[in-house]
Amino acid sequence: MTDTLLLAGTRKGLLLARKRGGSWHVEPLALPMTAVYAVAIDTRRRTPRLFASATSEHWGPTILHSDDLGASWSEPDHAPVAFPKDADTALARTWQIQPGRPSEPDVVYAGVEPSGLFRSEDGGLTYELVRPLWDHPHRADWTPGAGGMAVHTILPHPADQARMLVAMSTGGVYRTFDGGASWSPANTGIKTTFLPELYPEYGQCVHKAAQDAGDGDRLYLQNHNGVYRSDDWGGTWISIADGLPAEFGFPVVADPRRPGHAYVFPLVSDGFRFAPDYRCRVYGTADAGKSWSEIGGGLPTSGFYTTVMRDAFTTDDADRAGLYFGTRSGDLYAGGAEGWKQMAANLPDVLSVRAAVLE
Repeated sequence: MTDTLLLAGTRKGLLLARKRGGSWHVEPLALPMTAVYAVAIDTRRRTPRLFASATSEHWGPTILHSDDLGASWSEPDHAPVAFPKDADTALARTWQIQPGRPSEPDVVYAGVEPSGLFRSEDGGLTYELVRPLWDHPHRADWTPGAGGMAVHTILPHPADQARMLVAMSTGGVYRTFDGGASWSPANTGIKTTFLPELYPEYGQCVHKAAQDAGDGDRLYLQNHNGVYRSDDWGGTWISIADGLPAEFGFPVVADPRRPGHAYVFPLVSDGFRFAPDYRCRVYGTADAGKSWSEIGGGLPTSGFYTTVMRDAFTTDDADRAGLYFGTRSGDLYAGGAEGWKQMAANLPDVLSVRAAVLE
């Protein structure tokens, strides 16, 4: 029998939910009184390793891991992620934890605030700063978005071990072709309305990026101004916002099994961050953004004044992937085209969600 495991990081702890035989069991919050900005489920080992980026108001930020599916959590006896002294800064929080490719089972990446990328080669226990990105000459011009200045998206290329793409707010998309030894901006076609130049080389406030299931060079992107697709791995971007009720939003999610399938959660605009008509709606595409439609029923149809943050929307990795999202008002939903079901309510602000099918 297969189980589905879901992790939801909230402003005040970590929620674990498990599904077996069609029924969900939601556990009490773990890691209470910590803000869990990022979670990950690394399924490359026999027993999956779980990760949680937890920030305590008293102890500061750390990354914890669990090798018993969340029954217990631990961390190294020193800070897993820390800037070297010559960086002249301190870690604010970790916004993204990304397991590496299956061919490199001990590699894990972390995207942090201030905008930095860290790499682990011991399964995510300790991390080293990727200096070429940190030392990039553009870094002096990267500035905080409303949510901070962070690397929040890490996409290792599935077929080429030398290639990786990251996204940050604000700074835009950067990519490497040489295993991280050098980095270049990849923002051609992505607009920004808050800078003097509409289409600058860099400086975009990218909210999230995702990789298509069938083509390693096809990407989807939710920007502060627009929804985009790239068919050349970030070389150029085209708008795919036609058919959506609005082009602003935070998350974008790609189905891990079905090429051309992606999902967004539209908001009216950067100055009016509410769902159109105050309806909770997920939109999906089955043709790589050529057309969009509302996905499933069962979500609030009026009086919906909250929203979904960049990492609080995800899929599992089932053959027919399920969709999951959490809101800033503490509601957690599971579903898809067949409809949505509320898994939990009255949680703290949901910051991050990940799910995986376990054998």
